[in-house]
This record gives sequence, structure tokens and C-alpha cells, in this order.
Amino acid sequence: MPARQRRKAARPQELLDAALALFVEKGFAATRTEEVAERAGVSKGTLYLYYPSKEDLLKAVIAQNISREIAESMDRVLRFEGSSAELLRLMLREWWANAGEASCGGICRLMMSEAGNFPELASFYEAEVIQPARSLWRAVLERGMARGEFRPMPVESTIAALMAPMLFLVMQRHTATSCPQLGSPVDPAEVVERVAELMLDGLCRPAAAPSDADRRPA
Repeated sequence: MPARQRRKAARPQELLDAALALFVEKGFAATRTEEVAERAGVSKGTLYLYYPSKEDLLKAVIAQNISREIAESMDRVLRFEGSSAELLRLMLREWWANAGEASCGGICRLMMSEAGNFPELASFYEAEVIQPARSLWRAVLERGMARGEFRPMPVESTIAALMAPMLFLVMQRHTATSCPQLGSPVDPAEVVERVAELMLDGLCRPAAAPSDADRRPA
């Protein structure tokens, strides 16, 4: 492929990378499309050929960096062959890797702070991220209950209890990027492990006590 064609094929990704970086650094409202185009090394007109508005640009960033990850995680849940406790730990670790450690986690902070001013984008985020994420965790919990590994529970409120500390951790991590004073002295990966332990302590069925027959010498 000639260099010019390769460059053209790479432009959508370059624009999305530039938009993600600027949205996380400055916020959605404060970012201008001219800045995105300049950082990607193209004209504003070229940007609009691919993404007609700043809203379309943010939607594409969300779809590529978050929606796709959730869909891939759901596929792993459906194919997982280990215990549900192992699966829950894996999903929490992946969540942190994809939303905490990666720059796209800053989109979560952005949406929490700016969604009220952009209701159409908030609806898009709810449909593309929040509901699929809830479906993912619902699948994990229902799998555990169906296999007898987790005790019966109200699923929707359990999902909320599971997501809340992780969302706080993501928000804190990406706030600390611009305001180090608000960072945590504790390793976030260690916090993820504690969240998993606390959740599993409540979710897993206790091991059955040995019966009198089991205790009786052979």
C-alpha cells in the first residue's frame, strides 16, 4: 500500500487517539475540534470528514475504547471454564487494567462530571457502557448462583455494591493525574484484590460442615 494510502487509512485512529488524550486532559466542553485536528496533524475539515461533530468524536472514542472492551469481556465470561470466584477476580482485575491503568478510564471521570450538561451523550453512555457493564456482572453473578457456588442474592443491588468501590477507585486514579494531592497512598491493584475478597466472602456459599459419619473413624 502506498504511503499516502496508509496515512489515510490511519487517520481515523489518529483522530480518536488525539481526541481521547484531549478529552481526558481538558474535559469534553473545554476541548475544541481544532485542537483535536492539530494534535492529529490534520486540518479541521479533514476531521469533519470522519467525525461530523465533537459529539460524534466522543461517541467513537467510547465505542472503541470502552464498549469494545466490555463486549470482549462478556465473551470471556461465556467461555470461562473455571470457578465463578476465579471469574469474578479475573473480571475485577481486567476492569482495573482497562479502566484504571488505561487512559480511557478518564472518560468515566469525564462523563461523571459533564454528563449533566450533555444529556444526549449521557444517554449514549448509559446505553453503550453502563447497561452492558451491568449485563456483564449480572452474567457473572447468575453463573455463580446457577452452579451453586454463590448464595442466592438480589442481583441488581449486588451489582451496584460491586461496582461502587471500583468506580470510586477509577475516579480517584484519574483525578490524581491532574491533582496528585487526591491520590491514594495504597496501591490500587491491592485495593482491587481486597474488593474481590470482601465480595467473595459475602457471595460464596460456606463449605458444608462434616457430618457425624464423616467424623467417625473408618
